[in-house]
Amino acid sequence: MLDKMAVIGDKDSNFAFKAVGVDVFGAEKEDEAREIIKDLAANGYKVIFIAEDLAEKIDAFLEKYRAQTYPAIIPIPRGGKSSGYAMQGLKRDMDKAIGADILFKNGS
Repeated sequence: MLDKMAVIGDKDSNFAFKAVGVDVFGAEKEDEAREIIKDLAANGYKVIFIAEDLAEKIDAFLEKYRAQTYPAIIPIPRGGKSSGYAMQGLKRDMDKAIGADILFKNGS
């Protein structure tokens, strides 16, 4: 049995996730995203994908979840456009887990 997974974003971005059985939640504003994340975490969701632009706007709020095992909150680009926020987070997490910069050795 799969653990609970969800995606938070706009209707168009969520469509593909819904097609594969992931629970989807629409949010366009930061306060909506914060409330949805609180509810999902309280209800045992293990993985929450969130539109990168929303995640970037609530970065300080997401900080408390980074210290926890679950839920894993994973920013994803919306509409194929990325600000680089998600990759910066991945780099930070990898550096912390491994203790070395294995993704961007050239400083990129």
